[in-house]
Amino acid sequence: MASSLSPLPCPDNKLSTDVIIYDGECGICTAQVHKLPWWDCQQKLSYLSLHDPQVATRWPQLSADRLKEEMCLIDTQGRQHWGPDAIRYLSLRLRRLWWLAPILYLPGSMFLWRPLYRWVAKNRYRLSKTAACTTNACKKHH
Repeated sequence: MASSLSPLPCPDNKLSTDVIIYDGECGICTAQVHKLPWWDCQQKLSYLSLHDPQVATRWPQLSADRLKEEMCLIDTQGRQHWGPDAIRYLSLRLRRLWWLAPILYLPGSMFLWRPLYRWVAKNRYRLSKTAACTTNACKKHH
């Protein structure tokens, strides 16, 4: 699957962008991240797989274990946004996601979004029925 997808912009080629660090071995993660460029009509994002050596080099303070549990968005100011908080951030950052912000910012809604995100993240290899599972990623991670 990944080979048929267009390459994502990387931070080396797009300076002054927020960087999304995601699990490039996860079919669900990769599929969702490859949808983001359409939502990102102003080209504010670049992407790296957590398995890319650049991640540890550029952001040594990031926990490899935490990166395996949830995506991380590093904004242009160097702030970290993890998991559902990253999705929330994107709803304000990307013009085409404006409609999602009121839902994600409902008072108290993170009590729902955080466990939902954790459940999907924990089960992502089982839920993926794509190339990630045919390359033994499911067995390797669970």
